[in-house]
Amino acid sequence: MSFIVAIDGPAGTGKGTMASRLSKKYNLVNIDTGATYRCVTLEMMNQNIGMDEEEKIAEMLKSIQIELSTEKGKQKVFLNGQDVTDKIRSKEVSANVSPVSSIKQVRLAMGGLQRKMAQGKDVIMEGRDIGTVIFPNADVKIYLDANVEVRAKRRVKQNEEKGIEMSYEEVLENIKKRDKNDMEKEMGALKVAEDAVVIDGSEMTIKEVEKAISNVIDKKLKAKKEQEKIYWVRPETTWKKIERATIKAILHAFYKVVFRIEKINEENLPMEGPVIVCANHLNTWDAIGLVTASKRRIRFIAKEELFHNKFLNWFAHVFDVIPVKRGMRDIEAMKMNLTALKNGEALGLFPEGTRKGLAKGAKVQNGAAYMALKTKTKVVPVGIQGTFKPFTKVKLNYGKPLDYTNYEPKNPEKEDIEKATKEIMDSIIMLTNQAK
Repeated sequence: MSFIVAIDGPAGTGKGTMASRLSKKYNLVNIDTGATYRCVTLEMMNQNIGMDEEEKIAEMLKSIQIELSTEKGKQKVFLNGQDVTDKIRSKEVSANVSPVSSIKQVRLAMGGLQRKMAQGKDVIMEGRDIGTVIFPNADVKIYLDANVEVRAKRRVKQNEEKGIEMSYEEVLENIKKRDKNDMEKEMGALKVAEDAVVIDGSEMTIKEVEKAISNVIDKKLKAKKEQEKIYWVRPETTWKKIERATIKAILHAFYKVVFRIEKINEENLPMEGPVIVCANHLNTWDAIGLVTASKRRIRFIAKEELFHNKFLNWFAHVFDVIPVKRGMRDIEAMKMNLTALKNGEALGLFPEGTRKGLAKGAKVQNGAAYMALKTKTKVVPVGIQGTFKPFTKVKLNYGKPLDYTNYEPKNPEKEDIEKATKEIMDSIIMLTNQAK
């Protein structure tokens, strides 16, 4: 899993300095997104392309080549093979980069380029919309701020070091205009991401700002390592197979005696090929009962919190349970689920999302329907009837597979997902009632 640090904020807050220092400290690839927009601005100036010349802009974007590299610890920017590291910081480019970056097609093109640059890497990116648009799922989101006067003084000093002559008043006015334009953009407007950590560096030294951001990164890296342990798939060794077979046999015997498990129409569960098993969720006992009672090996999807317990973590990895973060888009879990289905495995989940979800009025989750349509996979609904009180009967009623193998669209439509979700839940309810 890649690690992404996003630093957003207005001009002159020190985002570039922080990105440079932190990239070295944490061995991250530093992608200067502002440089990509400056390159486009410079190229438009070179070709005398106006802001409203959409066709010329589109043609220019098709051929433009932007590359970032590091030489002797310093970042170099190349535009169509030419080193433009200093040119893109000129007064003329600085005065035009904000309106250029507001052009929709430029925004889309550079967003795609920036994502491509970061693909599969541990990166740090700074800009205006990194945490809100480019990488809304970034591991770390920082919004670095400072009052406009402090920012103007910093920018004047930077310009002096680079030999760029601009008065304080001129820089201050440019930054104020830039702020206004950045905040009012139709696309990629400058704003604080909901889950960003806001740091005001107006009265802080560079080292103090770096320490504040480092504290956030360190905390996230620690959590990331814990996540990797959870999402790690234990290799399928002989010993693991023995453990799983032994545990399954013991638990199945326990369920047979204590809960008097009765399986109805288990022949409806295909023994080969990808399949999604969906059931109603009564309590903590039903998932284990379904896994251990079924002849087919089923990989269940369970809430991530269960993996924080050492014993349950070990148990889950023996049975290859897939963790999922509830209440959010868990991309890593979805990748694991889709991969399992592509490999011809059986997945198990509860569309209710929580125990007795329907009774509680909880919204039915559409993940099963989405995956079934996305991978053209059959769904086997199962109605579980019983209280799971000792020595009372529990019935597992397997329904006939719901066939989505002929679904045509590559990306499932919202209406189709909702329709399939309703079909799955209606089948589960019917099977549950039949088992009474």
